[in-house]
Amino acid sequence: MRIGPVLAMLLLALPASAAAQSPGPAPASPSAQPAPTPVPVYGHEVVRTLPHDPTAFTQGLVIRDGVLIESTGRNPSSVRRVRLEDGVVLQSHELDPEYFGEGLTEKDGRVFSLSWVNGVGFIWDADDLKPVSRFAYAGEGWGLTHDGTRLILSDGSATLRFLDFDTQAETGRIAVTLNGRPLRKLNELEWIDGEVWANVWQTDYIVRIDPASGRVVGAIDLTGLLPRDQIKDPLDDVLNGIAWDAQNRRLFVTGKNWPSLFEIRLTGPR
Repeated sequence: MRIGPVLAMLLLALPASAAAQSPGPAPASPSAQPAPTPVPVYGHEVVRTLPHDPTAFTQGLVIRDGVLIESTGRNPSSVRRVRLEDGVVLQSHELDPEYFGEGLTEKDGRVFSLSWVNGVGFIWDADDLKPVSRFAYAGEGWGLTHDGTRLILSDGSATLRFLDFDTQAETGRIAVTLNGRPLRKLNELEWIDGEVWANVWQTDYIVRIDPASGRVVGAIDLTGLLPRDQIKDPLDDVLNGIAWDAQNRRLFVTGKNWPSLFEIRLTGPR
């Protein structure tokens, strides 16, 4: 799906619609269903801007004990521990060349990360990034988070998959919808206050997903967060990376090959 259709889907969340702007009401239909209530769209304000490695093709991002743990794609792909304040890479472990790194999450000292098309996931020690084990899953791997009891995986479709923490076996799936229609291209994930937050690939939006129903219950517009003159390739250097510091209630976001990491605060909704 190209950028336009994805963005058009997200804009369905805005109160204005073609129907609302039409010159007169459409004839009533006995089978017509009421229009879905538009989801709230939040703006943002920047709390502070921090350095970020501009060569990091960010795929997954979490914060643990004040240190970022990040996965990167391309070749070589890597998992790394990054000092929050200045973006210095404290430790890095490169994946073998056949693996294109994808999403990442951490729980109880274990870091779980994905590969894109190999169906192979990795488990690392969170303190030193030493490899612990590997696991298998079907299909593609994009984003990864957890709700405290299970892993949650995105694969670029409109589906989120749930995996058992210990066996990594799939235990269920849910379809993600925006105003009743499937929302595809779900990428990097983060669990925040009982919701799954997801970057929508090649857009400036993060969506907030109810994990019980799969419904998008809110959208965050991050248009203009990184100045356009700092984006070298608008198709590649896109918003991707959400890290929630639950202890201090801080939200950090970045993108692929972005020179900055942003602490932001939501505004609105509008």
